[in-house]
Amino acid sequence: MTQTYNFNPGPGPIPNEVLAKAQQNMFNFEQTGMAVMELSHRSAAYERVHFHAMNTLRELLDIPDDFSVLFLQGGASLQFSMLAKNFLSDNKAGAYVLSGSWAEKAQKEGAAIGEVYTAAASSNRTYADVPVFDPADLQENTAYVHLTSNNTIYGTQLSDWPACEQPVFVDMSSDILSRPIPWDRVDLAYAGAQKNAGMAGVTIAIIRTSLLDQASGSLPPSLSYKQHADKDSLYNTPPTGAIYITSLVLDWIKEQGGITEMENRAKEKAALIYDVIDRSNGFYSGHADKDSRSWMNITFRLPSEELEKKFLNQASERGFTGLNGHRSVGGCRVSNYNAVPREHVEILRDFMLEFQQNHS
Repeated sequence: MTQTYNFNPGPGPIPNEVLAKAQQNMFNFEQTGMAVMELSHRSAAYERVHFHAMNTLRELLDIPDDFSVLFLQGGASLQFSMLAKNFLSDNKAGAYVLSGSWAEKAQKEGAAIGEVYTAAASSNRTYADVPVFDPADLQENTAYVHLTSNNTIYGTQLSDWPACEQPVFVDMSSDILSRPIPWDRVDLAYAGAQKNAGMAGVTIAIIRTSLLDQASGSLPPSLSYKQHADKDSLYNTPPTGAIYITSLVLDWIKEQGGITEMENRAKEKAALIYDVIDRSNGFYSGHADKDSRSWMNITFRLPSEELEKKFLNQASERGFTGLNGHRSVGGCRVSNYNAVPREHVEILRDFMLEFQQNHS
């Protein structure tokens, strides 16, 4: 079989060791004669998976005791409306920092539920940087500040976490488990699992427990963070298979050396590609400003769309997949998630150098 180098932006790759273990155990879990997906979510066998995943996540991210860990469904996109539904009460407004398309969508869904406003935006610069704002300028009626920590489409990443008096909610779908989270400055972090935390189907939400009692009292139970927290994310049938894969991914991260090791690897791998871009004399031009560059998603253009097409076609012939930029912006994108091996990045680097040499 031809070697595949998976740089898809999401769903992203899952570590080979995890896939091998899942293949070995998933379909006859703990000699029950049943696959994980067939187990009752009330059974002792599944509960071991469920709470192991929660506890390992708490350990890896050093989550304080006064935070609740939730496994939800609906993807990060449902969180756009769910957090607004929980916390946008009458006479309160959600403040959104617009750093890319996903932040725009989060604000749009919040606006369907209550009052929202833009705290800062870099849309006038084609989202080439992460906008900075002064927390002192937030409206007095601000219920929360919404941030997007990493922008997959534009290749930018938040590095300076603001200190706000208001609760700070962060979409971390594309960089969770790749770096530490400053819990003194984050009150709710959420992420779809399919980039760094497993497979599509489960959404992680980590919320300061004191916020649960502040949520709107008129919520349907299925949309209530408090309801899911009180039931240990077992209020309804959870995505058991996806949570099992997340559990294995978390074990893998722990075995590799934890979040610090993931962060170091991400920076080292990304530096290999950024170095090619910076030394190419403009043949490859990065989209993001250097001080806003993402370690997870590296976006760049070539001198012409014709050359970009040739680059992507030849890359595909070599076994690279997922290098197309998002359809809304074009260009090229390298997604550098935890499970992408360094040697695959080195092979891509060599291909980029070869392509430049052949077409300069």
